[in-house]
Amino acid sequence: MKRMIVACVVVVSLGFATGALGNGGKKHGKHEVAPAGGHAEHFGAPGDPGNVTRTIDVEMNDEMRFRPDRISVKRGETIRFVVRNTGNLKHEMVLGTIDELKGHAEMMRKSPEMEHADPNQVSVEPGKTGELIWQFTRDGTFDFACLEPGHFEAGMVGRILVGHERE
Repeated sequence: MKRMIVACVVVVSLGFATGALGNGGKKHGKHEVAPAGGHAEHFGAPGDPGNVTRTIDVEMNDEMRFRPDRISVKRGETIRFVVRNTGNLKHEMVLGTIDELKGHAEMMRKSPEMEHADPNQVSVEPGKTGELIWQFTRDGTFDFACLEPGHFEAGMVGRILVGHERE
C-alpha cells in the first residue's frame, strides 16, 4: 500500500513538472504575446494583424527549400508571412538566430513528436497554408528554418535582412 501511494505521488508530481516545463509558463491564447525572453525576441515580436504593412508569400517544399529563402524587410514593418506547404511532408517556418534554430533542431531530433506553438513559428501540413505575423523591431540579419527532424540538416533554412535595402 505504501509503495502504491509513493508511486501515485511520483506520477502526479512528474505530470505537474512536465506540464510546467512543456509550456514554459506561457499562455498560448489567441490575443496573447510571447513574454520577454522568448525566441526571436531580440529582433522583433509577434505582430498585430491590424498593423500588417506587407504580406510575403513563402513556399515550403520536399526539396527541403524555402522560396524565397532570402527576405528583406524594413525595421518597424509588421509582416504577414503566408506560408504554403507544396510538399507531401509536414514543414514549418521558425524565426530565430542560427544558434537558436540549431539548438531547437537538436531538441526536435531527440523528441520528434514534440508539439510547439510559439508565436515565432508556424507548422503547416502537406498541401495546406498557414500564416505567421511578426513585427521586426531591430536591424540585422536573422534566420528562419524548418525544424522537422532532418529538414534543417538538409538545408531548409533562410535569411531575413532587416533594415537593409529591399532586394
